[in-house]
Amino acid sequence: MSKENPLVYSTDGGRIVQPEAEAPRPKGDGVVRIQRQTSGRKGKGVCIITGLDLDDADLHKLAAELKKKCGCGGAAKEGVIEIQGDKRDALKSLLEAKGFKVKLAGG
Repeated sequence: MSKENPLVYSTDGGRIVQPEAEAPRPKGDGVVRIQRQTSGRKGKGVCIITGLDLDDADLHKLAAELKKKCGCGGAAKEGVIEIQGDKRDALKSLLEAKGFKVKLAGG
């Protein structure tokens, strides 16, 4: 088995299944946007940070640092960082200190 083409044998019908390749994230315009979102969260607000051109490892490191500095929970998934609570002003100042161009989006 080669590393370039990892074939997986499935006992379900004996077919060879190709693993799905991850789709590359779309490139942003260089502006990090912070928006507050409550829909689908039972009224609990979160701040959504989008537009970061970072790989997954750096994204998780940045999310951990932001959560620690804000003193709240959150998650990093699918190229988006979610921070619990309305911490947009604190997040904006922290991201600007790291050299990102930041805009507050939405209400």
